[in-house]
Amino acid sequence: MKVCIVGASGKLGNYMVQHALERGYEVIGVCRERSVGKLDAFKGRITAMPGATNDPAVIRKAVEGCDGVLTVLVPWGVHQYSSGTAQAVLDFARPGARLIFSCGWHITRDGQDVYSRKFKALVKAVSWLGRLVRAVDVDDQVEACRRVFASGTRWTVVRGSDLEEGESQGLPVWSRHVGDPILESNLTRRVDFALFMVAALENDALIHEAPAIVGCRTPSALACAARPCAPAT
Repeated sequence: MKVCIVGASGKLGNYMVQHALERGYEVIGVCRERSVGKLDAFKGRITAMPGATNDPAVIRKAVEGCDGVLTVLVPWGVHQYSSGTAQAVLDFARPGARLIFSCGWHITRDGQDVYSRKFKALVKAVSWLGRLVRAVDVDDQVEACRRVFASGTRWTVVRGSDLEEGESQGLPVWSRHVGDPILESNLTRRVDFALFMVAALENDALIHEAPAIVGCRTPSALACAARPCAPAT
């Protein structure tokens, strides 16, 4: 399988490159030119392609012939970075390619997610502060996912919980809606978030799903494994 990883130089991207190589995939890694050095550990094993990930010309070249595209949707700046990146991938990935996008729990597909007051206040504060300093645009990440959901591609949007570093604990568990008991722990190892992204390439059951994930060894995941938890109502 030939895969393109858009945003390969970040922490999540590096882990995805590692997992993809371990599966024997051919990897094209896209990142900003000043970040190419962060891929030095994979020199000679992947093809690094420098450029802005929301540049259609860069994405068009990078995804050519790829069976899958893994995209980190980062809400940088105020210039539609996330939506521009998502749109370029949607426009230029080959028909039938598996498209896997990453974002946070704040993205909702059907409006059925249930968020705590603390979570909603945090998202609101980050959104306001980000726009104030012109560094982050959470609303653009929402727009990016809206475009993905509306597309006719073979997409999956993986919604990550809070993240921590550490050795892999295994493939995370998931649910369709934030607020479901299995997700209560709200914590996933970053290396395992990447593992879920890469594994989704060959999991057709996740096509047109927006799984919210949590670590498989967190208390809420273990509790639901021992005693199946009903979805929140």
